[in-house]
Amino acid sequence: MMFPSALSMGKYNVEYAPKLHAFINGTCAVLLTVGFIAIRNKKIALHKTLMISAFILSCIFLLSYVFYHSQKTEPTVFTGEGIIRWVYFLILITHIVLAAIIVPLALFTILRSWRGEFEKHKKIARITFPLWLYVTVTGVLVYCMLYVWFAS
Repeated sequence: MMFPSALSMGKYNVEYAPKLHAFINGTCAVLLTVGFIAIRNKKIALHKTLMISAFILSCIFLLSYVFYHSQKTEPTVFTGEGIIRWVYFLILITHIVLAAIIVPLALFTILRSWRGEFEKHKKIARITFPLWLYVTVTGVLVYCMLYVWFAS
């Protein structure tokens, strides 16, 4: 892969990254939720600020996540057993798939608003918002399952 070798100029201590990523995801979930409440209450400027903040924070997360995986040498192993293992992988797989989808979807949703296409923005935001919120919440959930509840 091109990115890991391009970023691996030296090894950095990235053991803090999973906590940082969970914090960023949790913060994004709060920003998205409050942004949703703001637009429901017709507070357009607040909604715009919160959603742009969530998008910027998500971009920071993505850069940090790619860097983290370029530096990490050991695989992360989920140690839960039984039905919880199936639950974990179901959450993880849906999280990964939707995370890949949400990046262009969120960008497209924001662009619709910036262009003043508010009806189109509202239509696509009805899809983007719950998917984006799901990705942020399951990001925190995956962290908790890996590093808190079932840590080895």
